[in-house]
Order: sequence, then structure tokens, then C-alpha cells
Amino acid sequence: MKTFLQLLLTALLCLPGKIQAQLNRHIVVFTDKHNNPFSIQQPNAYLSNKAIERRNRQQLSVDSTDLPVNPSYLDSLRNAGDVTIVNTSKWLNQALIQTSDAAALNTIKSFSFVKKVSEAAPRTRQRNTERQDKLRYEMSPVRKSAKTMDAGNNYFNYGNNYAQVNIHEGQFLHNKGYRGEGMTIAILDAGFYKYDTNPAFDSIRLNNQVLGTWDFVKNKESVTEEHDHGMVCFSIMAANRPGKIVGTAPKAKYYLFRTEDAATEYQVEEQNWVAAAERADSLGVDLISSSLGYYEFDDAATSYSYNDMDGKTSIITRGAEYAAQKGIFVTNSAGNSGGDAWHYIIAPADGAHVMAVGAVDVSGNPAWFSSYGPASDNRVKPDVASVGAATVMAGYDGNPVTGNGTSLSNPNMAGLITCLWQAFPEFTNAEIFDAVKKSANRYNSPNDRVGYGIPNMRIAYEILSGQKLQNHAEQILGNDWLKAYPVPFTSGLTLLLNPQTTGNATLQLFSDAGRLVYTKNITVNAGVIQYLPLNNLGILPPGVYWIKYNDGKNKRLLKIVK
Repeated sequence: MKTFLQLLLTALLCLPGKIQAQLNRHIVVFTDKHNNPFSIQQPNAYLSNKAIERRNRQQLSVDSTDLPVNPSYLDSLRNAGDVTIVNTSKWLNQALIQTSDAAALNTIKSFSFVKKVSEAAPRTRQRNTERQDKLRYEMSPVRKSAKTMDAGNNYFNYGNNYAQVNIHEGQFLHNKGYRGEGMTIAILDAGFYKYDTNPAFDSIRLNNQVLGTWDFVKNKESVTEEHDHGMVCFSIMAANRPGKIVGTAPKAKYYLFRTEDAATEYQVEEQNWVAAAERADSLGVDLISSSLGYYEFDDAATSYSYNDMDGKTSIITRGAEYAAQKGIFVTNSAGNSGGDAWHYIIAPADGAHVMAVGAVDVSGNPAWFSSYGPASDNRVKPDVASVGAATVMAGYDGNPVTGNGTSLSNPNMAGLITCLWQAFPEFTNAEIFDAVKKSANRYNSPNDRVGYGIPNMRIAYEILSGQKLQNHAEQILGNDWLKAYPVPFTSGLTLLLNPQTTGNATLQLFSDAGRLVYTKNITVNAGVIQYLPLNNLGILPPGVYWIKYNDGKNKRLLKIVK
């Protein structure tokens, strides 16, 4: 992911690290999951209740890809010689092993259940000096202006990052009470340097909003010693320092996973990402925010071409697509190659169900570095854009600083999407994805710079509210086109109408004796469901009443009771 880490922040020095010799790491792909002791009928053995509930809510079935890798296959790998299992991927049915035992490797390759063995990282990792120099950041102070200061009667005093929230009308969600409560986000990144002592995360620590951490690079629990990249991305979502910086999902809960080794670039990091995404799935997270991406590796033979950005080729994109299939909303930085020879988005931003986020400034102008689309199969990419130029984030001391990169636009967008989904938990990740796209300012004319454009959370909320009413109406109507409820009524009732034609219609309310007691003229559009309230009926005496509907072509008489 060094492409992002080179350009993206104009902030913070990369931590120097000692590169140690490592054993060879290889990806072993299995042929099947036969004779697996786990079963689809008992998912509680490998999925949390929250993960199962997420599937049930979105009507997703547990299938064979959910089954863990066959444990007996892993035992055979260990018994082949001096072999360590680093991690596994049940979705891709493969394992990452570490070994320098050539005989063991030959034995593994001969197993009937092994489909393929490929090298994922060399024995000795050499630091790329040129790349490491580009990882050194310098902090940029925040310049306050009318656009960066909070305004209005908002629930949060955003301070310096008001503009990057306001460009999406994100405060609309926060003001309505949707701030991430009850939602869980997994951040996959290169490290979360000293987040545990940074004042920007005081609220997160006080309220125990970090549910867990894991370093998939070094297989340890702590993620605070290495790179700062994940920390600053985390701050854009989770910081809560009123008047200075308030994140886009400050009340959500988080898992922090380190999958990226910032010193080198090998396919082992893609495998780490997929292993982390699977753990996130098993834990029941709602959204994965990833500001990582791959196309060029230190081993040039394994690098991807633009043709590989087709949504189905790279290891990481295949994993991201599986995550989406499991009901997780996946957001990812589009890439920072807009000004270099590569030019295009990088994996996993090419995934069809991965929301790739490009970068703009607070005025909506595309950032020069933001990677171009489309995907190599000509799909619109990036999907949307958020503020990635002079983005406000937390520095080491918790105070706001600015930086550049789609790595920063991604968490800004991810946090707001989380709050939007909080407001509409009955919708699927695909339905939320669709509403976010439709709310964007270029939805009808997408391009290869910002995709569908800059989403608006108020519009997305209204889209989903309308769809919610539509779904509710369809449940009530069933195969009918006109119903009244509640029946019996007291002070008023509602007519639910799915017009069969377009034009003018008349509603009339008659007593059982035939006396007209209420009339209303309306305009109707075929197929557009309407809720028609009939209020102030409390003065009517109890009894039987009749509603007469007439649009010139269709007539209906409904019996109701008070």
C-alpha cells in the first residue's frame, strides 16, 4: 500500500524500524473443504451471534465459503516439517505459511488436497530506500477560515473539520441522533501508533469503543508500536475534541487491525487483509474501512497490470468482494496515482461492491493526485468522492493537522455511511450503497475522476426514508391498490393508495345512511404510492362509514368502522 502512504498525508514522520530476517512465506491454496468437522447447519461454531444476525437481517445464507479451512489440512502442513501457519482464509480456501524447509515445501506441494503453492514474501525483507523516504511526512498546521469553522446550531462543534463534514451535509445525520451508536467498524491499515495515549481518542477510550485489536503482520495483539497511518485515518472517524476536531462516526465501536507492512510491498499483505476481513466478518462488524491498496510489488513478477483491475483478479479484491457478499459495507481509498504513470485506481478499489472513494477539496474540486477510473472492465470508478485535499485529522498530540490523500477521504466517507446505516438498519449494504450513490451530485453524469460525485447525507436519508415508506406500504397493500387503516378508527385514518392511472381523483366519506361527511380532491400518479391522511374525524359518531374513490377510470368503495 505504499502508493497511498507515499502521497497521502502531509503530516507526521514515519517511524523508523529495524528490518529483521524472515522465513519464507508462501500461500498454499487447497482444492476443497471435504470432510470438514464444521457444518453450515451449526454456524455458531465459527460465527458470532452478531455475524449471524447480520446475515439473517439481509437474508443471506451461510454457505461453504463460511466454513473454516479444513483443520486436518492445516495439521498436514505443520507435520510436513518446520512449518508455521501464519493465518488462513476460509473464503479463498488457503493458508499463509512460514518456512525455510525446502523438503517440507516439496512435501506440501505433493499433497492431493493442495491446488497451488506460491511465494508471498522472501526470506529477507529489504527496505526500499526510495519508498521509505517518501514515507516521511511533515506536519501541516490547520489554517482556519470561514469554510473550516463550525456554523449553525449543530449537535457537535466540529471546529476545524466542519467543512469536510458539511460538504456531505453529514451534520444532518448527527443532529438527528445518528452518530454511530450500535454500529461496528473494522479499520484495516498499517498501524495505529500511540492511539491509546492520544488525546483525540479520550472519548473512545473512556467509553470502551475499541472492541479489539490484532497485528496480522507480526501476529500480536498490540497495534500501537508501528505506523501512524491507521491512527490518523481512525481520527477522521472517531476523534471527539469539540471545537477542534470531531469525527464522522464518533460514537461507533471499532476493531483496529494492522495488515500492512509499510516497509515492503509483497502479496503477503493482501493475504493479511483478507484474514483480517474474515475476522471482522466473524465478529459481526457492519463496515470495513480500508485505506490500503495494491498494484506494484517489490517482486515485479507478482505485480498487477491495469487489466487486473477488473474486480475479480487480485487476492485483496476477491476478499473484499466476499466481505460484501457477507453483508459488510466495504469502503476503500481509490488511490493516489492520478499524477503518476500508473494513473488508475488500485485493488481492492476495483471491486464491484467496494465503494471506492476519490479525493476532492472542500470546494468540491478533484484533487490532482486522486486516481482515475474506470475499472478495466469499464465500470464507473471511483464510486464517490470526499475531502482528501487538506483533510483535517489528529496529530500526535491530538490537535488538528492537515494532510492529503484518498486514504483520508475514505474514512471521512466511511464514518458518515455508518451513521446513515444506523438510521436504516433494516436495509442491506447494497441498498445503502445505492442510496449513497444516488445522493451524489454527479449521479446522472458520472466521470472517471469522482465517479458519481460527492454524496449528500440529507438526500441519501430522504431516499431511504421514501424507500422505507414504499416497503411499508407494499407490506400493507399486498396485492391490493387501496386500503384504509387503522380500522376501526378513532380521530382519523390513513388511506394507502397505489394509483392505477395518472390524473385527478376524488375521495369522499359517507355515513352508512348515505350522508356525505368528508371530501378531498387529489392528484395521482400511476405507480407512485401515496399516504393520504383523513384527519379531524373524531367528531363523527361511532358507526359504519364508506369511502368512495374515483379517478375517472377506477372506482372503489371501502367499508370502515369507527
